[in-house]
Amino acid sequence: MKLTPLDILMGLAVPLIWGMGFVFAKAAINHFPPIFLMSLRFAVTALTLVWFVKPPWHAMGAIIAISLVSAAIQYSMTFNGLAGLDASTAVLVVQLEVPFLVMLGALLLGEKPGWQKAVGIVIAFSGVAFIAGEPRLAGAWVYVLLVVGGAFTWALGQVMIRRLGQNLTRSGQDDINGFALIAWVAVFASPQLLAFSLVFETDHIAYVQSADWVVWGTVAYLGLIMTALGYGLWYTLVARHPVGRVGPFLLLLPVFSVIASVLVLGEKLTPWSIVGAALVVVGLAVITIERAPAQWTAPKTA
Repeated sequence: MKLTPLDILMGLAVPLIWGMGFVFAKAAINHFPPIFLMSLRFAVTALTLVWFVKPPWHAMGAIIAISLVSAAIQYSMTFNGLAGLDASTAVLVVQLEVPFLVMLGALLLGEKPGWQKAVGIVIAFSGVAFIAGEPRLAGAWVYVLLVVGGAFTWALGQVMIRRLGQNLTRSGQDDINGFALIAWVAVFASPQLLAFSLVFETDHIAYVQSADWVVWGTVAYLGLIMTALGYGLWYTLVARHPVGRVGPFLLLLPVFSVIASVLVLGEKLTPWSIVGAALVVVGLAVITIERAPAQWTAPKTA
């Protein structure tokens, strides 16, 4: 199934929405603890969408597992890592989602990446290693590892979603669109994240009472735009197409996010981060941009 113009438009919107979300989340983490912020984010998503989609009872077990892996565990790791890093650095490390996605697609879905994607994976990991080796991050390796772990967990969650879509199609029950999926993922992810937050974080009531309208506006963006809209679009793409085909759109995510980090948060790019970013983007391009098949031409006859 080829990408339609609407698919392409959705693919372009996702990295813009997510890239800006990282910048806004970095600002909000200065007030709310990371896991608690994510719980509020998914609560907003659930309360907004769940009334408009019917419960997919036939897939509820898979959705609960997806919410735990791709939301609760993943965001707990990623945004605790973001708390200790610049947004521009974190979003570059997060790009390991793409090579992890290709690797897991090959291992768990039987997709064949080929030598081109293997080379791209090596380049992308080299870029992240270069970024992690920057002197100013010498004491922040734990935060880098948290973001790397979050990237791996996110990729695993996307494979679970792809497998769910395949199973539903085979069974003739392909009636869960991207927005229904993110709505019910959010329903389960919010309490899962709240449970994690109650274990690992404190002073929740005080943070809620002291939050101003800017902080709550950020929560609304994360819940309504980044999650409800962004993941609704992404889940729709992943369910329709092989992960290797829609992955190229994510090349734009670090571009949007780094530019916004510099303009909005005033972060500065160092030579280390610029070189590492270039390697990451090149690696992602090698992984995700598919070569056109060779065209065979019949030999001319005399």
